Amino acid sequence: MDTAKRLTLKAVTWQASGFIVMMLVGLIFTGSISASGGIAIAGSVIGFVSYFCHELVWSKINWGRTAL
Repeated sequence: MDTAKRLTLKAVTWQASGFIVMMLVGLIFTGSISASGGIAIAGSVIGFVSYFCHELVWSKINWGRTAL
C-alpha cells in the first residue's frame, strides 16, 4: 500500500506537468498569460485534490493486486 507521502509526491509531480500543459492550452485559447495562469492554477488545485482522493480510494481496493 502506498504511503501518504508517496501519494502526495505522485500528485505533485503529476500536477506540475499538468499545470504546464494547461497553461499552454489556456495561452493558446486566450492569448493572455494572466488568464492562462489563472486557468492553470484553478485546474491544478482541483486536479490535485481529485487525484489524491482517487488514489486514496484505489489504495483500499485489492482488486487486480498480486502478492509478492
